[in-house]
Amino acid sequence: MEDIEFILDSTKESMAGSIAHLEKEFLNIRAGKATPQMLGSVFVDYYGSQTPLSQVANVSIPDARTITIQPYEKSMLQTIEKAIMIANLGFNPMNNGENIIISVPPLTEERRRDLVKQAKGEAEDAKISIRNARKDANTDIKKLEKDGTSEDLCKKAEDDIQKLTDSFIRKVDEHLATKEAEIMKV
Repeated sequence: MEDIEFILDSTKESMAGSIAHLEKEFLNIRAGKATPQMLGSVFVDYYGSQTPLSQVANVSIPDARTITIQPYEKSMLQTIEKAIMIANLGFNPMNNGENIIISVPPLTEERRRDLVKQAKGEAEDAKISIRNARKDANTDIKKLEKDGTSEDLCKKAEDDIQKLTDSFIRKVDEHLATKEAEIMKV
């Protein structure tokens, strides 16, 4: 019985990890509104090592369409500007000698559809991860059954795992629907 509880707990933890990863990936998919996470993939060459932008500059959002980057060292302005261009995010940074200002262009209908496809891909990856957790748990339960755990207990555990899987897949679908609505909202 204790083994089954352990399997259920670790499966639930693994599935929750899939949801957390999905939420993190959704933050990287922009929905037309400027956020500091948009620059999360930007790494700056800081004295020979690749450093995340957030560690060499202050990133702020003065309004919904603008990102302002103020480097901690003025000498980093050109390096940061180059790093943003290299990251290929579709932004055109402007350097005013003090800060770097990025105007976030409104999304076109085609770009919105591409972002929805990307979101659906991330959601599908999360579902696959959840199903893999279910498969691993069911394999572990089958081993317990071979080792002498009662068939009824194992059958109930498999049912519990299926219910867990269904509830986490529903959560993925809810997150996707929310993100899709956010992306398509003009």
